[in-house]
Amino acid sequence: MKWVFLVVYIATIAVVSVISSRKVKNLDDFHLGGRSIGPWLSAFAYGTTYFSSVIFVGYAGKLGWNFGTAAVWIGIGNALLGSALAWQLLGNKTRKLTRELKVSTMPEFFEKRYDSKALKIMAALVIFVFLTPYSASVYQGLGYLFESAFGIPFEVCMLVMAGVTLCYLLLGGYMATVLTDFVQGLFMIVGVCAMMFFLFKNMGGLGSAMEQLEAYAPANVTLFGGAPLDLLWLVLLTSFGVWGLPQMVHKFYAIKDEKSVKAGTVISTLFALVIGFCAYFAGAFGRVMLSNQVPVDAATGLANYDMIIPQMLLASTPELVLGLIVVLILSASMSTLASLVMVSSSAIAIDLFKGVLFKNMKENRVKLWMKLLCAAFVVISLVIAFQKDTPIVSLMSFSWGTVAGCILGPYVMGVLWKGTNRAGAIAGFVAGLVVSLALPFLLATPEAPFTAHTPFAGVMAMAASAVVTPVVSLLARPQSVKLQGSVKQVHSSAD
Repeated sequence: MKWVFLVVYIATIAVVSVISSRKVKNLDDFHLGGRSIGPWLSAFAYGTTYFSSVIFVGYAGKLGWNFGTAAVWIGIGNALLGSALAWQLLGNKTRKLTRELKVSTMPEFFEKRYDSKALKIMAALVIFVFLTPYSASVYQGLGYLFESAFGIPFEVCMLVMAGVTLCYLLLGGYMATVLTDFVQGLFMIVGVCAMMFFLFKNMGGLGSAMEQLEAYAPANVTLFGGAPLDLLWLVLLTSFGVWGLPQMVHKFYAIKDEKSVKAGTVISTLFALVIGFCAYFAGAFGRVMLSNQVPVDAATGLANYDMIIPQMLLASTPELVLGLIVVLILSASMSTLASLVMVSSSAIAIDLFKGVLFKNMKENRVKLWMKLLCAAFVVISLVIAFQKDTPIVSLMSFSWGTVAGCILGPYVMGVLWKGTNRAGAIAGFVAGLVVSLALPFLLATPEAPFTAHTPFAGVMAMAASAVVTPVVSLLARPQSVKLQGSVKQVHSSAD
């Protein structure tokens, strides 16, 4: 019975993909859906890309175990800072400026906004290279879940999901992803509600669950979980990190108009609040459901925090409902994977091949290269994911911190402040990259290896980028760029 929802879900995705493929006439349709995406589709695309198997399997399980109910601050931060504030400050301004500059990717935005081909090349390489660990973490989450729920081997699950994602993405491009994101978003809402109901029913209600949790770990029912600084880095990383992630910003490029942005702000915030709060709150009770015993990896004999949520679900939900919840996590993951594959392949095909190496490349050839690079990105991600020795939280934190650390300052300041110039953007990009890569190793000790410091390093990288970009811009001479055929001071109608 638990296979029913999975079969229905995959069949639905297949139908949507075939329908979407008929609407793809050119590269702009494939990559941006013709820049005509409405509020509901855009908001669900943003939300389902935001939350994947990483939050349910990796983050909610491990962080719920460590911080208890205080982990919900991460979900609240994601809704208010990562969704509401991001859409309010950046949504419409990004939509207007990317149309004015006629760009469709983040590296293209950097080239046109700052008249810098070097920055474009650096951005394209960082996006392709450092989003692969994030993609790998999503595959790992799916692998652990399906291995527990269906008895499917870890590696087989990842291979099958990679194939399904590639099929619907290559058929319909961005339009296929936003349509499937809407379907996936509905599955996620229904699934997370079912998960919460059966989880607390199994523990005897909320009051009983809280009493049991307090008995196991008194700090886990406090306001900040006993480690407020560690919690703060995670809230900041996962909330502000999306401001500099190209797969998230990409949704603003494609949205139809200002009215859609306003509606999308409300929809995406409510979606994030429901999914984020429920995921982390459920994860807080892993100690109760598993009698305070961390799952152990059968192969290594070591504690595996990534298995907490899968084992909680097995212990608390009927078989049919388990199938629905598995589809919930699968839905979140496939949406994220599709977005990651799209922005990474476009960074190379559009920004490096078409933009730098082969400027006369025809549109059909660019689209072919995008599809080939989609496959290459998935293969590289799978190779990383097969190595189980790096926890999901560490993989995701390293990826988010590095990409957002490089991009956040030049992108956000470039949209919000007309005085941002080439020197400031390059300095902010390099500062974020250096801090993200160097800091974890500088802080590493035998007791706390570099992976333990990736959330803090990511936050510091974003802060460095956000500070260095405007400071260097103020110190450097003003720069001019071309907007709509005329030379103007660095400025746009979006200011």
